[in-house]
Amino acid sequence: MTEPLDRMTLTLTVNGRTIKVAVHPMARLLDILREEIGLTGTKEGCGEGECGACTVLMNGVPVLACLTPACQVDGAEVVTVEGLAKETLHPIQQAFLEEGGAQCGICTPGMLISAFYYLEHPECAENLREALAGNQCRCTGYTKIFSSVRKAAERLGKTIPEV
Repeated sequence: MTEPLDRMTLTLTVNGRTIKVAVHPMARLLDILREEIGLTGTKEGCGEGECGACTVLMNGVPVLACLTPACQVDGAEVVTVEGLAKETLHPIQQAFLEEGGAQCGICTPGMLISAFYYLEHPECAENLREALAGNQCRCTGYTKIFSSVRKAAERLGKTIPEV
């Protein structure tokens, strides 16, 4: 059986699980995650790549899911905010919970993914402020977000420069 001309079948690995999905070639990774796979942790803040709420890891690198077309994700490995937790919350998730790093929750998934990446790849930025620069929060004023990431770094035995 052939697939309709307006659909393409993709195979991607999301949070360690291989998934096949038939989507329009210009569907966004964000829509695939939320609507096709049912992972609603990744949020759409602006839909224009300005806020960072939709940040996920694709092949180990942070990308904006609202700007990533389906035609670029075939064969990709994607990690969403849901994929950070294994048996328990990841230390970055736990620290956000304890320190009040999340308020309305729209920016939180992108902040968590960006912070996770920074803690794993501190060479990607000179400091925490630079590492999270692509993520906008309108609720917290960033103080609690920064303290959350510092707490997670401490728990992971990592040192990060002061903001």
